[in-house]
Amino acid sequence: MDGSVIPTAVLRNLSDKLYEKRKNAALEVEGIVKALAAAGDHDKITAVINLLTTEFTFSPQANHRKGGLIGLAAATVGLTSEASQHLEQIVPPVLNSFADQDSRVRYYACEALYNIAKVVRGDFIVFFNQIFDALCKLSADSDANVQSAAHLLDRLVKDIVTESDQFSIEEFIPLLRERMNVLNPYVRQFLVGWITVLDSVPDIDMLGFLPDFLDGLFNMLSDSSHEIRQQADSALSEFLQEIKNSPSVDYGRMAEILVQRAASPDEFTRLTAITWIYEFVKLGGDQLVPYYADILGAILPCISDKEEKIRVVARETNEELRAIQVVPAEGFDVGAILSIARRQLSSEWESTRVEALHWISTLLNRHRAEVLNFLNDIFDTLLKALSDPSDEVVLLVLEVHACIAKDPQHFRHLVVFLVHNFQDDNSLLERRGALIIRRLCVLLDAERVYRELSTILEGEADLDFASIMVQALNLILLTSSELAGLRSLLKQSLVNPAGQDLFVSLYASWCHSPMAIISLCLLAQTYQHASSVIQSLVEEDINVKFLVQLDKLVRLLETPIFAYLRLQLLEPGRYIWLLKVLYGLLMLLPQQSAAFKILRTRLKTVPPSSFSGEQMKQTSSGNSYSQILHHMPSGSQVIEDGDVNHDANVHNGINFASRLQQFEHMQRQHRMHSKSSQAQSRNNSTSYSSSKEVQRPEEARRPMPTSEMNKPPSRSSRRGPGQLQV
Repeated sequence: MDGSVIPTAVLRNLSDKLYEKRKNAALEVEGIVKALAAAGDHDKITAVINLLTTEFTFSPQANHRKGGLIGLAAATVGLTSEASQHLEQIVPPVLNSFADQDSRVRYYACEALYNIAKVVRGDFIVFFNQIFDALCKLSADSDANVQSAAHLLDRLVKDIVTESDQFSIEEFIPLLRERMNVLNPYVRQFLVGWITVLDSVPDIDMLGFLPDFLDGLFNMLSDSSHEIRQQADSALSEFLQEIKNSPSVDYGRMAEILVQRAASPDEFTRLTAITWIYEFVKLGGDQLVPYYADILGAILPCISDKEEKIRVVARETNEELRAIQVVPAEGFDVGAILSIARRQLSSEWESTRVEALHWISTLLNRHRAEVLNFLNDIFDTLLKALSDPSDEVVLLVLEVHACIAKDPQHFRHLVVFLVHNFQDDNSLLERRGALIIRRLCVLLDAERVYRELSTILEGEADLDFASIMVQALNLILLTSSELAGLRSLLKQSLVNPAGQDLFVSLYASWCHSPMAIISLCLLAQTYQHASSVIQSLVEEDINVKFLVQLDKLVRLLETPIFAYLRLQLLEPGRYIWLLKVLYGLLMLLPQQSAAFKILRTRLKTVPPSSFSGEQMKQTSSGNSYSQILHHMPSGSQVIEDGDVNHDANVHNGINFASRLQQFEHMQRQHRMHSKSSQAQSRNNSTSYSSSKEVQRPEEARRPMPTSEMNKPPSRSSRRGPGQLQV
């Protein structure tokens, strides 16, 4: 048949190595097919196409394949309007040639398909996916001429698609989605070009399919080519604008993609993603409620981004998100939000940790019951955050704890853990103890906090820690402005039942530190008892640590907090026990110490006084105290300064004798613990040398008999009023 339809000479020229001969042969084929089409002889046309396909395009000879391609294009031109019924035969062999190993064959395949497309136009759409796939590959061809030919073909196909009403976006999207992950820059340019073109067609709803290829576009934002980044950004900007103007958008699926891209190592990608999230939060409404946790997980790290633009947008997004009022019934997952906030508390960036705490605080205020249901999941993390290196974080954590601790059981849990935290990390107590305690006192009521701490420390087994902790609490009590109310209450311990109850409550744990007890007594103005405490001290109690604490107290006595005490020294006749306490402290200080000189200077300023209207003789400042102490009315005993009573052991419900026993008992425990620790240290030390050890006299180291230590203080064991015990 082929001989009768196409002359042998034409077939020979169609496979010639010279292009001009092949071109002329193709023109012959075009004329033959045109004549057959005019005669309506489609069987012969089919035979011609089959001949060109099998004998030429599938030939192992490159020139045959080139001739077959140009012949198929010529046949299509000859068919003109009737070409559509033969496209199933014509197009596949051409598409198959796009993968030919010979670059010239691939070039002629592009040329052939270009000519075929010009003829059939819209009928061509049925092969669009195969053509698109082939063009996608050719866009990255190694041969520049093939790339150029493919580019021309691509432009024609775009024109055909934009004017066609037969294009199926639903069938095309899966192919596009599959290709979006290709990294080749030429392919990426090709894909972005198609997305832009299709989006410009009014009848094609690319926005509805945006979730299918959005991730691929974001992936291109980090491309090494500036041009590709720019094209991808332009396409994304256009889509974002369409989203703002569209009444119906699938925010959920895209939100998942944006959340992932907000963590991209590429700065431009992060900025674009967080910008989209910001717009979504403003526009998404109820659709985004199930994704709030994921969005928050993307926002919080960006708040600490190294790029200022990203930080600004992230903060704005965070504020927008937190301002939205939703209820759990609407799908708002409190537990998921808390989980994100808890995880971000471990962030290395302070700003992120701060915002995570703001979220926990917000949730507590809005959904307290739901948050408390998840308390076990976040409580330990919140407690550990008290050791955060940032003061701002610690203060915010305390606010969250204070909000949780409105319930009594949570308050107890907080204070217990806080004490244990201080115990496990002594540096935390040194660095942050004052900050934490002071802030808690503001947030949770100072008296409540101090009573709870005292209760816990009273039974603390680690005596060394208990002593350190009490000393720290005592210093905070004496110096912090936040505890001024507590100090005022303690000053009324002898006249106010509430002050008395607080004094007794703190006394139990303050017994761990002699200097803390003395300070407490000075604050409560229980001066006689302070004097008794001083006189109960034994040699082991007066060590370096004690003297350091005493030095601090002496210096504190010169501060405005103890101004009332110094003013009381203007009435030495009324405040005789105060003088006795101060002289007692003076006698415990080394004479060469600065604290000794400070206190002695203060005592020298005490004016002479008289008792019961009896004028005292003018004496020198060095003798004034002894003369004051000898002018007590006979037959009476000063219970506390300013009071005369017949029962020195009980005053306004405070059993001072019992309190003193309590103090002495605690100090015996501390002494025994200290000796035990020293003995163990000596036994464990390999470098111990008895020849170099400075031994104290055996008599001084011998412990007081238990029977003597347990005796309550008797009147005979202490000198009468006005006499110092020696």
